[in-house]
Amino acid sequence: MKHILITGASTGIGYDAARDLTERGYHVFGSVRKRADAERVKQALGERFTPLLFDVTDEAGVKTAVSQITSIVGNQGLFGLVNNAGIAVAGPLMHLPLDEFRYQLEVNVTGLLSVTQACLPLLGAASAFPGRIVNISSTSGRTAFPFAGPYSASKYAVEALSDALRRELMIYGIDVIVINPGPIQTPIWDKAEKLEAAPYVGTDYEKMLLRMRDYTVARGRAGLPVTAVSKVIRRALESKRPRTRYPVVRQKWLNWYLLQWLPDRWLDRISARLLLGISDA
Repeated sequence: MKHILITGASTGIGYDAARDLTERGYHVFGSVRKRADAERVKQALGERFTPLLFDVTDEAGVKTAVSQITSIVGNQGLFGLVNNAGIAVAGPLMHLPLDEFRYQLEVNVTGLLSVTQACLPLLGAASAFPGRIVNISSTSGRTAFPFAGPYSASKYAVEALSDALRRELMIYGIDVIVINPGPIQTPIWDKAEKLEAAPYVGTDYEKMLLRMRDYTVARGRAGLPVTAVSKVIRRALESKRPRTRYPVVRQKWLNWYLLQWLPDRWLDRISARLLLGISDA
């Protein structure tokens, strides 16, 4: 049986990827932060799922979890690592508390690297059986829009880390693939809808933040089903010649390729009109 570790497996993309892979015969280790989530997901996914209680920002917890995996898989190692755990901090950079920005990077970037470093011996850095790393980035890792600056900064960093890792780990035969989901239908949008502009009341961005929230939530709920990402994760893990990046988004030419080709000033105008409500930009 092949073994895969997925971080952030309690809900959303991580949970559905675990469901998809266990249904196809893989054994999945999934990180969760609460014991109640561990029990719930274990009950739902069955014997092919092993929950691991750790937070990616807890280096000691990461090492303990990887020791647990090692005791189970032995010399067989890991077939794959899916770095999915992450958070999204939103707000105008002019007023954003620096502690929130630091935490955004600590979870999405440093936490990803911490888990990867701990897992590399199991992925082939210490054996002749190379595994594969799949990093969940975002379309926001290639294009940054207003008020998503902290999240985009973290995902741009994931893109750079992934490229550097892929080139460094070639000596072991370990491949690194990035997946860039756009708006995906997950429970995160229920939380986002409840967000208020309270921390920024009285600033010039107050009304714009509420407009951005409504626009983003509407796009998210109209996004692709989470199963679309799970299929691409499996393709990235199983393909003999995987791409280095897989965008998962509706109207790919418009929402992926065109956004990367457009001049910056054009994107500035799109941002002003769609998110800020400024029609004369």
